[in-house]
Amino acid sequence: MPQVQSLTRSLVGQKILMALTGVVLLLFVIGHMIGNLKVFLGPEHFNAYAEGLRTVGAPFFGRGQVLWLVRLVLIVAVGLHIWSALVVTMASWRARPVGYRTLALVETTFAARTIRLLAICFFLYIVFHLLDLTFGRTNPAFVPGDAYHNLVASFQRFPVALVYEIAMVILGLHLYHGIWSACQTLGFNHPRYNAYRRGAALLIAVVTSVGFAVVPLAVQAGIVR
Repeated sequence: MPQVQSLTRSLVGQKILMALTGVVLLLFVIGHMIGNLKVFLGPEHFNAYAEGLRTVGAPFFGRGQVLWLVRLVLIVAVGLHIWSALVVTMASWRARPVGYRTLALVETTFAARTIRLLAICFFLYIVFHLLDLTFGRTNPAFVPGDAYHNLVASFQRFPVALVYEIAMVILGLHLYHGIWSACQTLGFNHPRYNAYRRGAALLIAVVTSVGFAVVPLAVQAGIVR
């Protein structure tokens, strides 16, 4: 335990914590994307999927208990991810209290340079997304229990669909930099396969963001209605 506490209090430990919680969130994001694509199967399949999330484990734990357990794990993962990111950021600022007069953009990307600002923007969008599709506070046509209707009703509003698309671009940038950095932090770093690591990060980021983005596009185009 003293060794674990010492590790978690160190900058290296904070980076490892940020990487591990990032892996948990990545798995959720991919699963959520796959679930969203079920909307193309029609309202019955999509609503059955949504209902299945609420009833999984119901014979043993009660309706919705497993879903709330997953939500709790996600909340903890998000909290630890943000906290470790803040610690690492503040350590970086303390190490360089005076900004560079000029900064050569070598071995860096737009995603890396804007990771903190984009993360804040995406977090604010998640809050709106939950209010819109989970709690129905910002969706005037919200119908409790009808996930398909709520999704379509939400994305039929062009401003909401547009903001969603922008959020998915931000998500893709965050995933690209996050996957690359997490692999480096967790030791998957070698000149022989670094190019593949960057390619894999790009592929996962693009597939995930596009997988999410096609849903509001389909609603706006009238394919899903």
